[in-house]
Amino acid sequence: MRSSLFNTAATVALVLCIPAAIATAAPSDDAANPADSQALDIQGEYTGMVKSPDAEFKVGMQVIALGDGAFRAVVYPGGLPGDGWDGINKLDADGTLADGVVTFAGDNARGELKDNVLRVFDADDNQMAALERVDRKSPTLGEAPPDGAVVLFDGTSADAFDGGKLSDDGLLIAGATSKQKFQDCHLHVEFRLPFMPQARGQARGNSGCYLQGRYEVQMLDSFGLEGLDNECGGIYSIKRPDTNMCFPPMAWQTYDIDFTAAKYEDGKKVTDATMTVTHNGVYVNKDVKHPQTATTAPVPVGPEPGPIYLQDHGNPVRYRNVWVVEK
Repeated sequence: MRSSLFNTAATVALVLCIPAAIATAAPSDDAANPADSQALDIQGEYTGMVKSPDAEFKVGMQVIALGDGAFRAVVYPGGLPGDGWDGINKLDADGTLADGVVTFAGDNARGELKDNVLRVFDADDNQMAALERVDRKSPTLGEAPPDGAVVLFDGTSADAFDGGKLSDDGLLIAGATSKQKFQDCHLHVEFRLPFMPQARGQARGNSGCYLQGRYEVQMLDSFGLEGLDNECGGIYSIKRPDTNMCFPPMAWQTYDIDFTAAKYEDGKKVTDATMTVTHNGVYVNKDVKHPQTATTAPVPVGPEPGPIYLQDHGNPVRYRNVWVVEK
């Protein structure tokens, strides 16, 4: 049952119906038209207070670029994911860009997004909210490696990786396998998902971070999506994230992962590997067991240490500030 706050939000915000699932489309590596170029600046997170005659409450909104001037807004009563949202109630609305304004319209309310402010109006044209854009940053973004850490990438060289390559702007390109292998460890990695507004689902900014080359934490542009096991922060095919903390594409994000390797006795596994994942400063998977390796793992199951593998899935995902603390 939806709460009274949820029903109020449905009335005073700009959402009236849950649209159909997004259809699959061909991937695109960049903004192919002027509308998509504008969309790069429009997409993002917005927050503020909504006022109605009988209530005042905080809402968060994620505006997702879908290409060709189309957008989707996801409304979170209470605040953005990780900042007040209850993790249950949310609403969607579709919008269209015209003359520099994205309009979200419905039976009881409408929203107008312009100049980084999303204004909400009721059916009588009374303004109920002015949600302002926020550009959140992970609290561990740019965190320096502690003493004794193994620095895999600090922006100067990709020599610590087999297949390591640098982009023109000095970032690590997806498709790199660390030369050093690890058992129990803490991994810090910063990543940037590409802006691919025309792409959908697993074609939208896909990569993966593999501990020991066996156990995958998915990387995907799942900004504003459901938060499944094959989306950002999910442990692939095993567990979805408790909260979808994916930031908008082109924003720098962090994974801080505590990993405990599987234990073997006499060649037989006696304890599963476990992993705790913090995404952009929020625990999204805690002490999750891995009964098996990921389906696309490059390293077979076994007791031996394994590398950090940053998967190349054909999308221009980039990395920086990668380091490991062995335990």
